[in-house]
Amino acid sequence: AHTLADSIGGTFKRLQFTPDLLPSDIIGYNLYRQHNGGFDFIAGPVFSNLLLADEINRASPRTQSALLESMNERQVSIDGETRALPEPFLVVATQNDTSATGTFPLPEPQLDRFLLSIPMSLPREEIQLDILKFHANRRSPADPADHRDA
Repeated sequence: AHTLADSIGGTFKRLQFTPDLLPSDIIGYNLYRQHNGGFDFIAGPVFSNLLLADEINRASPRTQSALLESMNERQVSIDGETRALPEPFLVVATQNDTSATGTFPLPEPQLDRFLLSIPMSLPREEIQLDILKFHANRRSPADPADHRDA
């Protein structure tokens, strides 16, 4: 996802979705400044060209709805004010199996906002063993065998 953002000359943000994540953690908030009696807008990670929403279905439906407006309208509404998102705006997301503990189903309108859904599964046992053998035989860059005294 980061490479994709770089390839379009855009900004990249990653957001880990958790059950305690709030909508303001995604879209941002207005912060009161006592010294001047005004508010400053603190932009959330949605104000990027590419947002990686990791484990998107761990967030509550209320929090997911904040992301839905961003994906649908390319804007967010904060304290009655609408703010446009940068162009282009893309969301790449991962989600856990819906049978996993602590997950919430994604609403149908949000699922419709994704162009692709690619189910992933573990590789077959023999492929897993090949992967383990490959990594077991690799030496790290700091391997002492590479720095023998002559």
